[in-house]
Amino acid sequence: MNNDLVAQLREINQRLGYIPRAEIEKLAREMRVPAAKVLGVATFYSLFSVKPRGKHVVRFCEDAPCHVAGGQAVYDAIRTTLQLEPGQTSADGKWTFEVTSCLGICGVGPVMMVDDEVYGNVTPERVVEILTADR
Repeated sequence: MNNDLVAQLREINQRLGYIPRAEIEKLAREMRVPAAKVLGVATFYSLFSVKPRGKHVVRFCEDAPCHVAGGQAVYDAIRTTLQLEPGQTSADGKWTFEVTSCLGICGVGPVMMVDDEVYGNVTPERVVEILTADR
């Protein structure tokens, strides 16, 4: 059941950009499970969101390997370029900035994601290049 629940949540998140409370309750009724269980799964996975996000989501890995490889400068460049703090969405709805634990490619840190695209060996200069590319 959990695999089916995750698949359903993934579909909702992709379709709407987040998982609204009404969708959580609807899914709970359909699957005959408590809404708290659905909410628990939805909030467990960092790639899901229960609040609206921007059109583009920027995720920065804040784990130790990325930090040691120069992550603080990259983090600062993301904040400066987007003019956002982690957890914030731009007023125009274009960007959301999030920090996350390991993205799974520690050997090429610092690492960031924009939407579904992962970037390794990121430098502050590359942040600007990545974030100003046509999107």
